[in-house]
Amino acid sequence: MTMHMSVLASGSTGNAVYVETDEQAFLVDAGLSGKQMEILFQQIGRSMKNLSGLLVTHEHSDHIKGLGIVARKYNLPVYANEKTWTAMEPLIGKVDPEQKFIFPMETVKTFGNLDIESFGVSHDAAEPMFYVFHHNGKKLALMTDTGYVSDRMKGIIGGADAYVFESNHDVGMLRMCHYPWNIKRRILSDVGHVSNEDAAIAMSEVVGDNTKRIYLAHLSKDNNMKDLARMSVSQTLQERGLVVGEQFDLYDTDAKKATELYAI
Repeated sequence: MTMHMSVLASGSTGNAVYVETDEQAFLVDAGLSGKQMEILFQQIGRSMKNLSGLLVTHEHSDHIKGLGIVARKYNLPVYANEKTWTAMEPLIGKVDPEQKFIFPMETVKTFGNLDIESFGVSHDAAEPMFYVFHHNGKKLALMTDTGYVSDRMKGIIGGADAYVFESNHDVGMLRMCHYPWNIKRRILSDVGHVSNEDAAIAMSEVVGDNTKRIYLAHLSKDNNMKDLARMSVSQTLQERGLVVGEQFDLYDTDAKKATELYAI
């Protein structure tokens, strides 16, 4: 009775997370092409034909690029809140009405032995939300694509056994990069993305005694690096009295390579 997970892909070019129990298997977002999604599933020794459903966080293309293709090919139920459905329907092609399900924000849905909790984040999308998975006393929290981490969000994700946590950019790199100012301003805003330092501050306030793993996710291709993110987050956590490698570990994610299946 174990929950397993893998960050299949994470970054500005595409995002997807796989979560399974012995009875259920869900894909959160399908932000890469159908072909790339197949390759990522092969990397973890799983097949999309065994999925119980698709969960959508929001309608940005790096989260739904392959969604319609995967849903149609494997006849999968798709779960998203009402505003996200309205925003993404023109972008994903025709999906059979029988495959469309509403998953309201701030609710818990039970699928066999897996409880999935939705919660809102602060991002420039119609109604962006992420998910916490509860199984057999274990808790996995996914949270990227938010401009800041509110006390409400911290309360929902607090004390998880594992996290997939946004660590999008280094503020210095972003300020110096070639992006136009309006893009920089959007990323730095309350509806943009969380920086390495802000991510670490939020992590320090949510990790609990059971926390073993934090995956640093949605790293910017232009304004971050894996080593820099790990170093910045570790340093900020240490300043706040938490030593990486003692209670919990930090793990990289990749835009094209799935993380190993991890038993929570």
